[in-house]
Amino acid sequence: MKKLILALLTYLTLFWASTSQAGLVVVVHQDNPIESLSSRQIMDLYMGRYTAYPNGATADTTDLPDNSPLREDFYNRLVGKSVAQINAYWARLLFTGKAEPPQAKPSEQDVVNYVRENRSAIAYIKESNLADGLKVVFRFEDPQ
Repeated sequence: MKKLILALLTYLTLFWASTSQAGLVVVVHQDNPIESLSSRQIMDLYMGRYTAYPNGATADTTDLPDNSPLREDFYNRLVGKSVAQINAYWARLLFTGKAEPPQAKPSEQDVVNYVRENRSAIAYIKESNLADGLKVVFRFEDPQ
């Protein structure tokens, strides 16, 4: 029993470390004229303060499901908040009718496919999942 618990704890630690240490990037469609964004601009888009890129073109923010470790990592790095805190924030905004939350896709592969097919889309993914048709506009520094 002790070996099983130890093995489980080791697995969870390695899984968490690999998820949180993975290179995290923000991407747009390759034909989007935006070349780079600041963390503040990404925060403004993902927190509903702005719905357009700096050039005025509509930004279609894309998210992952609530239970995604990558989503937790993204919001933690971007605004220092948990997914639960982000959901509470969006519940308040929705109640007042001020903004719509980013559209959640079921998986990271669905996010990649969506951005590749939609010129206005913006999303966060693991750097290891970069694919043709995507352009990196921001890279999070790996935590030390």
